[in-house]
Amino acid sequence: TSPSLFSSPPTYYQHLHSLSVPDHQLPPLFLSDSRRSRLLAQSITMAEEHDVTFESADAGASLTFPMQCSALRKNGFVVIKGRPCKIVDMSTSKTGKHGHAKVHLVAVDIFTNKKYEDLSPSTHNMDVPNVSRREYQLLDISDDGFLSLMNDDGDTKDDVRMPDGEIGEKIHKLFKVDEKDTNVVVLTSMGEEAAVEAKEAPRQ
Repeated sequence: TSPSLFSSPPTYYQHLHSLSVPDHQLPPLFLSDSRRSRLLAQSITMAEEHDVTFESADAGASLTFPMQCSALRKNGFVVIKGRPCKIVDMSTSKTGKHGHAKVHLVAVDIFTNKKYEDLSPSTHNMDVPNVSRREYQLLDISDDGFLSLMNDDGDTKDDVRMPDGEIGEKIHKLFKVDEKDTNVVVLTSMGEEAAVEAKEAPRQ
């Protein structure tokens, strides 16, 4: 006769195993101590592996990296007041006989052109933004002000807004008025991106 649900745990446990029920589907009550310990160890190992994976992915997608202030250079990039900037001028000075060298930075926001300044000890680290610059072929300009772009691989991108000011006017003139094949340069940094340049596409 088959054991009932009210049988003692070992008997019911043996019955479940006679039906080839996998360990992970067995109620914890019916697992032997050694099997329960093994499953717990496997769970902990899997959790640790997932944690490592998430940390690695996060590190790989870092928006900035540290650099000693004295190693920064004109025309390079730096983060000032949380904004990605291009350094347009820098100078080093000492404050007194025993003072540390100070670096004075003048930079402009790569997206807004707003000017920023910073004074920092030369031995201190500052954040440098990861900046990518990529050229796309302009396919269309939507009615709601977004650019339809295509890269060299044929992948399309439709989430870059038509810029205001001189760059926007240049894109409109090249593409809409002169009806030229137009390439647009898109700058990406710290989760933001913008069209920063437009030019007539080279003839094939």
